[in-house]
Amino acid sequence: MRVVVVGGGIGGLALAAGLRSRGFEVAVFERDIDVAATGGYHITLDERAQSALNDLVEPKIMQRLLASGSALRLRERDAFWDRRGRLLGHGPDLSGSASVDVDRITLRILLAEAVGDSLHLGCDVSGVGHDDHGVPRVLFTDRAPVSADLVVGADGTHSVVARHLAGGPTNSPAGIIGYSGRTLRRDLSPGEQQRLGPRSGLAIGPRGAALYVGFLDPVGNTALDAPELRMSVTTGPTYIWGAMFPESTSTDSLRDLLGGELQAALLGRFRERGWAEHTLEVIAQADPHSVAGFRFNAASTRAEDLAPWPAGRITALGDAVHATPPTAGMGAGAAIRDAADLLTHISAVADGTATLTDAVHHFEAGMRRRGSEVLTLAMKTVRWILATDTTLGAAATVVSTPFLAAAARLRH
Repeated sequence: MRVVVVGGGIGGLALAAGLRSRGFEVAVFERDIDVAATGGYHITLDERAQSALNDLVEPKIMQRLLASGSALRLRERDAFWDRRGRLLGHGPDLSGSASVDVDRITLRILLAEAVGDSLHLGCDVSGVGHDDHGVPRVLFTDRAPVSADLVVGADGTHSVVARHLAGGPTNSPAGIIGYSGRTLRRDLSPGEQQRLGPRSGLAIGPRGAALYVGFLDPVGNTALDAPELRMSVTTGPTYIWGAMFPESTSTDSLRDLLGGELQAALLGRFRERGWAEHTLEVIAQADPHSVAGFRFNAASTRAEDLAPWPAGRITALGDAVHATPPTAGMGAGAAIRDAADLLTHISAVADGTATLTDAVHHFEAGMRRRGSEVLTLAMKTVRWILATDTTLGAAATVVSTPFLAAAARLRH
């Protein structure tokens, strides 16, 4: 069986690695010309995502991943703050967590290595369809079409493959524009280092302004103490932050800015909304080259709305089907789980215990459930942020946070 994967992101490469390890003929076509040319931020792999990845790659790849990952069990409990930096509460105890944070670049490089020469970079896919004999094929802007027994779209939020299958977009703007960057912990003042601590946290203020601060330390908090296997992009305690504002003409215009200019504009927006200066230090001290903006897109949270097409020899996975805002940190993990599940069903076809159409049907049913689960979690935070942008929500946020902060001080 020959499988063509459109898109060389996390989900597409994970699937291709698994197919290759099981002896399938596979080709991945990716528009990028460099697998390292992706967002330099981090993703979380929970126990389910790691188990799925174990089924897709060789043990040595998993060892290098864990040696390059930051274990959540070694972090302090997540924190929730207001715009003044006052502590409002904590997240759950992480001491028993099996989850790992890893640089997206690191994971993509590892998966690309597992795929080897089955990965074809610099290939711009223009469409998909079937030939006169009903065989799936992929069309390109600059090369001849490629045929396959199965075509899988892993081409992200603006998927050419999923749009073809659905007859239109499979997601829409979630109402938030995000801006992210990286800040070395050592570049912050002692006071902010202590407040932020070795943990992740979230602050939400009135008028839809929010700031997530993630903590990544693949050296001090390594998931596997094997320095000889480490290949993480992040080499010391680092805060990887995401600033969020409701989508509007003014916030959308910031996406045209780059580097220090964008950094300064973000600081100005937070100051206009009354944020304390010390809470903005993590943005002010960021590497300007790491600062970038992006729109949050989301598919429907209803399982029955996802993959709204009959099962066939063209399918899709990951954000192509269930585009998920980063507010739950589960999008990449869900794509990896999609890949492992599809591999299981394709293997049944090779074993002669299922037809290809039945395999795709069962895969898509499971993918709908997975997608609905992660989208529901991610959209809770999105809706919370958007609620503070209403007149009532803004007032409630301003009035309630001092009381929540006082209660938090009493508890500690």
